[in-house]
Amino acid sequence: MQRLRPLNEQECYLRCYGWVGDDDAVRVMRPGEDAPEATSVLTERIRLAFEARLEEREPEAA
Repeated sequence: MQRLRPLNEQECYLRCYGWVGDDDAVRVMRPGEDAPEATSVLTERIRLAFEARLEEREPEAA
């Protein structure tokens, strides 16, 4: 597929990430504040829980 025109930086960003943040401010986390769990960590926890549930199941008859 050939593009009719080149994309600018903003259009490339939107194509890759799907949104532009409305708030470009940086939030300072103080020591002791609970930080939200990273998406990758949460995804790994879900995957491990799913695998554990699969292992608990009885084998299906073929």
